[in-house]
Amino acid sequence: MITSTSNAKIKYVRKLLNDGRFRRREGAFVIEGTRWLAEMTAFKERLQLVLVTEQWLAQQDNQMLIETLALSKSSGLELVSDRVMAHASDTETAAGVLAVVSTVTTELPESPDLLLILDRVADPGNMGTILRSSAASGVDGVLVAPGSVDIYNPKVVRSSMGALLRLPVLPFSWKEIKQTVKGMNVWLAAADGRTPYTEINWQQPSTLIIGSEAHGAGQRAYEIAHNPVRIPMAAETESLNAAVAASVILFEARRQKTTIG
Repeated sequence: MITSTSNAKIKYVRKLLNDGRFRRREGAFVIEGTRWLAEMTAFKERLQLVLVTEQWLAQQDNQMLIETLALSKSSGLELVSDRVMAHASDTETAAGVLAVVSTVTTELPESPDLLLILDRVADPGNMGTILRSSAASGVDGVLVAPGSVDIYNPKVVRSSMGALLRLPVLPFSWKEIKQTVKGMNVWLAAADGRTPYTEINWQQPSTLIIGSEAHGAGQRAYEIAHNPVRIPMAAETESLNAAVAASVILFEARRQKTTIG
């Protein structure tokens, strides 16, 4: 059992949690919680290290999960004290299990039908929620423009609830983004958009741009967008949270693709 917070593996976990450059260099990030670990059953080859407490491992369902993942002392499973887990965790109340996972870039389909561009989305909670909604609404991929929060930030990982495993999420330059969406209809969500999002034909190959929470989309986003679209709102509401706006529009696109035509 690891009982020292000075252990090399614990230091490695803490550095992955705190240092985005180190995460990119190592090609790894940290997940926490039983639900997140259960997501790894289809991706168990990406598990590098799993830390568990005695109390967590004592539960029968958790033991079965460890067996399903084919984990053992020789394959990266480490028992740690409660104090060490609390130190290693990025949450106020440690879940009793965390793991180091390899980052793997999932490629976009050859002819995507629906893409999402995130332009300088800075809030980790918003980013994670948007990724979760993207996966749930059937988006083919998310292109993350320069200036956005690191997609493997611990808060992004927690709020994405496994979407990072199931969805291509690609940090791209604007040059790469422009090339990727060539030939698609590109719509930009804006409070002053001329066209209601429900009037867009989302059955055609389409891309949606969601901009910064504080400042909206930047000039580079407007350069590739065909038309700004808006979400009609009541009660003199000026705008919606970026994650809410993305979810509303993406699920309209999914509705059209699955119920129309």
